[in-house]
Amino acid sequence: MRRPTTVELMLLTTILLWALNLSVTKVILTHGLHPLSYAIARFGLAGAIFAGITLLLERTLAVERRHLPLLALAIAALVANQLSFVFALDLTTASTVGLLLGAIPTFAGLFGVSLGLGHPSARFWLGAAVSGVGVSLVAIGASGEVSGSPVGVLLGLSTAATWALYSVAAAPLMRTYSPYRISALALPGAWLLIAIVGLPASRVQDWTLEPAIWALVLFATLGPLVLTNVLWFRSIHRIGPARAALAVNMQPFVAALLAVLLLAEPLSWLQVLGGALIAAGILLARRRASAAQAT
Repeated sequence: MRRPTTVELMLLTTILLWALNLSVTKVILTHGLHPLSYAIARFGLAGAIFAGITLLLERTLAVERRHLPLLALAIAALVANQLSFVFALDLTTASTVGLLLGAIPTFAGLFGVSLGLGHPSARFWLGAAVSGVGVSLVAIGASGEVSGSPVGVLLGLSTAATWALYSVAAAPLMRTYSPYRISALALPGAWLLIAIVGLPASRVQDWTLEPAIWALVLFATLGPLVLTNVLWFRSIHRIGPARAALAVNMQPFVAALLAVLLLAEPLSWLQVLGGALIAAGILLARRRASAAQAT
């Protein structure tokens, strides 16, 4: 049996950290921080780290004026993503949100069309339809649970859509700037807007939490937010976005499985079937793209 390559280990670490982040965040929101307070603390620290890394490596955070509208779109998408993420986990289960995140590639394709960045084939639209049925099954399955708030399900879907929009908006910027610089600008920009929205919540937040909760906040920042950005973009540089993205198909199921194991969350067969359809739709849409790249 061959040993895993460095890229495979980086991708596996990224997937595990992203998946584990859902369960960790659920614990933080249940036993410690208000959703907005958590987003403020996490993004403030991550933004400062990326700004420091970028200034150390590149000596500047400057961007050209013509790129500011796209950067603003990326920041707006990131703000919406984080607000959707924390409130989705506050209102529904981590396993449900994890499965809904499987719709990210489909949303990315749709936004790419809207922004004129791609021309999907008929196979893509068929895959999007299959994934859409899967999302519906996940939502129906979640509605039967005590904590399966319909609003939480919608916010989970919004989390997938806004992350896809952020990724699509950031992609053209990466032709000119490093992922470090984009993160150093996008995260602090998002933090500023989240801090403004969350100011009332942060004022009434009891910040005297148990050390274990602060340790989880630190892990959720340094691992799933900072380290994964570095590993993810290094993987893309080594093997390309298409091959790296295929591995991310594992993340929704790993996230749901960890939530079931660590938090004893319920997961219905309807949700499992929905998650399988989401993954099948993604693979169906990508099979032709992969074949085209090989020729």
